[in-house]
This record gives sequence, structure tokens and C-alpha cells, in this order.
Amino acid sequence: MMKKIKLYNKIAKVGTDVFDRERYEVGEAVESPDAIMVRSAALHELPFGPELKAISRCGAGVNNIPIPRCTEAGVVVFNTPGANANGVKELAIAALMLASRDIVEGVNWTATLAGSEDVAKAVEKGKSQFAGNEIAGKTLGVIGLGAIGGLVANAADALGMTVVGCDPFLSVNGAWALSRNVKRAASYEDIYKQADYITLHVPANDETRNMINKDTLAEMRDGVRIINLSRADIVNADDLCEAIASGKVKKYVTDFPTEKTIGKDGIITIPHLGASTAESEDNCAVMAAHELAEFLELGNIKNSVNFPNVSLPRGSGHRVCVMHRNIPAVLSKLTTALSDVGINIENLASGSKGDVAYTIIETDRPAPDIALEKFGLIFEVIRVIVI
Repeated sequence: MMKKIKLYNKIAKVGTDVFDRERYEVGEAVESPDAIMVRSAALHELPFGPELKAISRCGAGVNNIPIPRCTEAGVVVFNTPGANANGVKELAIAALMLASRDIVEGVNWTATLAGSEDVAKAVEKGKSQFAGNEIAGKTLGVIGLGAIGGLVANAADALGMTVVGCDPFLSVNGAWALSRNVKRAASYEDIYKQADYITLHVPANDETRNMINKDTLAEMRDGVRIINLSRADIVNADDLCEAIASGKVKKYVTDFPTEKTIGKDGIITIPHLGASTAESEDNCAVMAAHELAEFLELGNIKNSVNFPNVSLPRGSGHRVCVMHRNIPAVLSKLTTALSDVGINIENLASGSKGDVAYTIIETDRPAPDIALEKFGLIFEVIRVIVI
């Protein structure tokens, strides 16, 4: 049966080309899709049809997707961690320079000299008002050392900065990827106290929302420069503007302009360009497409934000994939339902993530309808997908 992929926003062709057109229908006009590929379009008000099994976000942030509703419906939400990391890293380095040198102000001032008789003389006379500082020898605090934060930390180290990082959820692979010169801070507070520059690379959630606020700003050094390429609501805009006005914060560079931050002295707003490179868009689209194909064809999950990563290598080809509550004895109920109708289980993989779990069961022959009906009667089961 032809699988349907609906596109929201313009998805790079190199990504959509991953799908074999003999087996997939792909496009913006697709109706009743099995899966969705999206960049920044808001899906919160989008009604989900019963056919929808997965959404893949071409990027890392998923605040444009209704995650709780997807989980309750058994819709797997994927993102593409690391695919746009280099693009964001490069913008973070540019932001460091913008925060250190009055480049934007100087460029804007130079534009006012258009039509002057002696531009060179005017430039030499006025340039001193835009003098800045160098980043070499300064301390950069990196909050969040994931795919992007780790690259930023290493790049800043290579540029001669003292780099201090903190990430309570740092993975083993992430730790191995860090330069040996990157120092570990025991807490965010340690970074606030010693950093000349602070760059934020954390997701926006209940724990991080407004993490930069009046209290945390008070812990920072006078004249600190803050870079936020993560999400706007990680920083409390009102408190930040007060800190800018008082001189507590020297510069704030953000990739997420808001009504409260745009056009303010000391604040540089970039129009969400972090992943806006041809390379990032291609990388994200390709990764997102492969995630969907792997799930729709084999039931394998990798890089999901709401279900655990679970996969099985290709075997007999008969699979039943079950989203269920993370409660004891569910697996035994599933296997019993199959054995009661004479189905032999050849392979099984299961994993959990918070309150939910996911199980792939590979069988010697297709599971009959009666077995699937028994699955549906199990209270803890959220959804069953047959492959």
C-alpha cells in the first residue's frame, strides 16, 4: 500500500528524494497522511487523522508540535539532533563577535554617511565610538553541551577563550567530543559567577523557561554578554531589558526577536537564522526522511522526543508495533495474546521513556485479527501498528 507523506513548509528536495515514489506519495497537497515532515509551521491546531503515525521535525526544536496530544494518539514525533549543529555553531561564533565589537552599530552609522563629501575622513573621526573588546582570554560559559553547545565550546576554545560548560544531561559521547580544555562547572550558578560571556544551548521546557531572570542575572558579572540562539522564552525579556538599562548586561544577542527585545539599545536581534543555511536544511531534511522511512517500513524508532528509541534489524518482515503505558506486565499480556492464537515470536525489542513504552514484536507469520483485537483490549495499550 502506498504510504503518504505530507509536507509543511518547503522541505529540501534532497530529503524528499529519500522516499521511493513507487511506494510513497509525497507533497504539500497529500491528504490523510501516514506521516508529516515539518520545519517551523505550527501544528498545534492541526486535526490529526487516524492514519497519522509519525511527525518528523526538520530541526531540533519541537515547540511547534503538540507533543502531549501526539503521545496520547500514539503518534511518534522525531527531530533531527545535530543535523543543523554546525550552522548554529557558526552563528554562535558570529554572535560572540557581535556581542564584543559594536559591528552592527558601526555598520548602521556608516550607512548614514552616504552622500558625504569625504567619507574616509568622517569614518576616521567617528570610528572610536564603536571600539569593542576581543574575546581571546575571556571566559565563555556554555549552558548546554549537546550537539550545538559542544561545538560552540570547542570553537571558542580554539579561538583562545577560557571555556566553562555545564550540562546535567551530558551524554558519554558528548563528553568524549569536548576539548580537554573545556572546564566542567558544577552548576549553572558557577557559570553565572565567572563568565564574561554566556551562551545558551538548552531546549525550551518547563525547567528552562525564564531560567535567565532577575535572580540569575544578579549572580552574573557586571557587563556580562549573553547569547541566546535557543528559544526566546528561556530569557525573561522584562528582566533582561532592565539589566541592559542598568548596565548589568552589556549586550544581548538573540536569534528570536520579540516585541520586547526588538529595536532596543544593547540588544541585537537576528531573524532566526541559526539553521538557515542550505547545508543545514539539506542535512535536516535527509535525516528526517530516513527517520520516517525506517519507522514506516520497519517500526524502528530513532531520535524520537516522545517515545523511546527501539529498533530491530530486518528479519521475517512480519511485525506488530505497540505503543503502551510503561506499566509492569504489559509485555506478558502482549506475548500471551499471540501465543493463544498459535503465533510464534521470533524476535522482540522494547524500551520505555517516562510514562510510555514501545515494543516491536517480530512474528513467524502475520498476526491474525483476533490477536490484534486482544491487543486492543489491553488497557495499557495506546496504539497498535502492523507492518
